[in-house]
Amino acid sequence: MHSTNVLFEEPIRMISIIEPSKPSFFPGMTKIVGTLGPKSRSVEVISSCLKAGMSVARFDFSWGDVQYHQETLHNLKTASQSTKKLCAVMLDTVGAEMQVVNKSEASISLQEDGLVVLTPDRGKDASSEILPINFDGLAKSVKKGDTIFVGQYLFTGSETTSVWLEVTEVRGQDVVCVIKNSATLAGALFTLHASQIHIDLPTLTEKDKKVISTWGVKNKIDFLSLSYTRHAEDVREAREFLSKLGDLSQTQIFAKIENVEGLDHFDEILQEADGIILSRGNLGIDLPPEMVFLFQKSALYKCNMAGKPAVLTRVVDSMTSNLRPTRAEATDVANAVLDGSDAILLGAETLRGNYPIETISTVCRICAEAEKVFNQDLYFKKTIKYVGEPMTHLESIASTAVRAAIKVKASVIICFTSTGRAARLIAKYRPPMPVLSVVVPQIKTDQIKWSFTGAFEARQSLIVRGLFPSLADPRHPADSTGASNESILKFALDQGKASGFIKAHDRVVVCQKVGDTSVVKIIELED
Repeated sequence: MHSTNVLFEEPIRMISIIEPSKPSFFPGMTKIVGTLGPKSRSVEVISSCLKAGMSVARFDFSWGDVQYHQETLHNLKTASQSTKKLCAVMLDTVGAEMQVVNKSEASISLQEDGLVVLTPDRGKDASSEILPINFDGLAKSVKKGDTIFVGQYLFTGSETTSVWLEVTEVRGQDVVCVIKNSATLAGALFTLHASQIHIDLPTLTEKDKKVISTWGVKNKIDFLSLSYTRHAEDVREAREFLSKLGDLSQTQIFAKIENVEGLDHFDEILQEADGIILSRGNLGIDLPPEMVFLFQKSALYKCNMAGKPAVLTRVVDSMTSNLRPTRAEATDVANAVLDGSDAILLGAETLRGNYPIETISTVCRICAEAEKVFNQDLYFKKTIKYVGEPMTHLESIASTAVRAAIKVKASVIICFTSTGRAARLIAKYRPPMPVLSVVVPQIKTDQIKWSFTGAFEARQSLIVRGLFPSLADPRHPADSTGASNESILKFALDQGKASGFIKAHDRVVVCQKVGDTSVVKIIELED
């Protein structure tokens, strides 16, 4: 009997569960964002991360200086060239993040039921009795009974490197708290999170702006992860700032939703942002545990229907120090795929974890298995219904290409594009086969020199589920006719054959512009 479960297709063959899948060119449709840091910044490790499935490298500027991150990025470029794996770059801002400053970097032991004072006086040394913070207005924002979390990375409650505090008294600018669990804080900086409390700090700080306008401009970052996005205006202000920084006008902004304030304005933020990052670590503090899954499903659905990439964080925390995920974590990764996530973001697991390569490989394998039982038929119908009629021209072409590919059991969909928009729309319908986005560069000029577009568009496809970019020869325009049209198609097919995902006698669906007309055609390959 067939199940009516909307999340996956039935029946699931037991043989597919007990027999591991054979490796393929595509480890999975779902993308992996890896955070590079102390345990993952050498050329050797980054190369292995790329081979394991990482397609976006995240640089977290809440720690480390510009020179440190520049050296890591240099290693990433070297690894990318040696492995011939394209990798996008994401800059993660600090944003409205409160931090405890521990100048001595000595370990701080906090005992359950003891008292500790949070003070804005950064001249004082951090100790078991007092913790200096980087925010002057905490005393005005909290009241007795409010909850505050302090830690270096994780707030799981299952480890002893983060602490839960409860406000007992506000004394001038100081906040006196009772310690709810014993913990040892180690390192120079600890994140401080006040649950469900508005903090009057800018989303894009002066430090963020300096990093973006120097390091970001120099390295032409593909994505900006806008930490602590709370309103649509935060995204508009960031976009206005980027628009004045030359090439960064093309940088995509991913709004990082980290608290209830961001959730309350989610719909308007989604309209303005290019994508969404659901930061479940901080959200897990702001939301009651029983509500986290509901928010996740709702947010991912909205992103999917809008055709904007959704990235999920905090799925395999235990792999920071263990070689295998827990059963709950493995299930969580699979559910992220079934719920519609485009990418999984790994933070501490790759930044400081002992097994960055194994973590990426494990998450990729789980994603690939979940994708096999994703109910594409139901998803397709749901998306068509949501889009409604009349469809836009591009939406109609994209949905037609996916429908045709499914009907003829095509091995791949090839989409010629100059902006990447058409390919992203095809991917929006979650075809069960990969979408090869052939980005054809366009020539532009500032009246002083000529340059080509296309590199940004190709790399920005690396965060979209099921989309695999390739940069074509700029001498062959995407809307051309005749010989050059055939030439670029041959290039795409050759790429597919060389990669191993197109074989003799396969059927391929091609989506392209011919003059002013959009065409979807089916090709059956010969020997």
